[in-house]
Amino acid sequence: MSTPEQTAASTPKENLFTELQALDRGAHRQMRLARLVHSDHSPARGMNSMLANAVEFMDLAREYPVVFVRAVDPAANNGKLEVSPVAVLGLKRGENLFLKDDGSWSASYVPAMLRSYPFAMVHTEDNNYIVCFDKAWSGFSEQEGERLFDDAGEPTEFMKGVQSFLEQLDSELQRTRAFCQRLVELDLLQDMRFDAQMEDGQTLVVDGFLAVNEQKLAELPDATVVELHRSGILALLYAHIGSMAIMRRLVERRLALKLPA
Repeated sequence: MSTPEQTAASTPKENLFTELQALDRGAHRQMRLARLVHSDHSPARGMNSMLANAVEFMDLAREYPVVFVRAVDPAANNGKLEVSPVAVLGLKRGENLFLKDDGSWSASYVPAMLRSYPFAMVHTEDNNYIVCFDKAWSGFSEQEGERLFDDAGEPTEFMKGVQSFLEQLDSELQRTRAFCQRLVELDLLQDMRFDAQMEDGQTLVVDGFLAVNEQKLAELPDATVVELHRSGILALLYAHIGSMAIMRRLVERRLALKLPA
């Protein structure tokens, strides 16, 4: 998403990962995770949105606006539109209204993408995948914390749990891509913008995102509505539509924090 202005005090960040590196049982046998991101969400500082999975919509929609963004430029993709759902964390670039100064998170549900940090699963050209980690994360150590590999170089129970979570997250991402593709096929998404009046009289404009066109949704053929209902897509769309009202709550968060418009 983009906005007309950007605060000088925050630096925009598009990705959680700073220095992604493949995890190797030989080179990283002594590596430990001394601090989990569950207690320090500072890697999300500067991010005003975060990639969401469709399976998260119900949880996310209670606390965050859930919208869609263009994943790639259609002009560079043979004119094909590809979109991704995101949870909105702030109303300006570089602004995360849910991250406190001490690194704690001020919402009960933390997006799965952030919970998976500092690890990620990356697909290779031969259709396999490798587990990677953010080398820049300060929570790694060789002296204390959870070991990733045992003395024989095999994943520990902790690391097996990490891999299982990453595999589940990757599966949900694949389902989410199919869900988004169906929305594009049905031409249900439209460009939207959100205008908020600040206390000083300035207008804060948020644009660059897509939302479901409710009129087009209402005009779908009955057979298509039944299909969307049975596949679970319809419930996800209503969760997304309902979450749009939370944009106003983000304005209230900004006002409480006395942030400039």
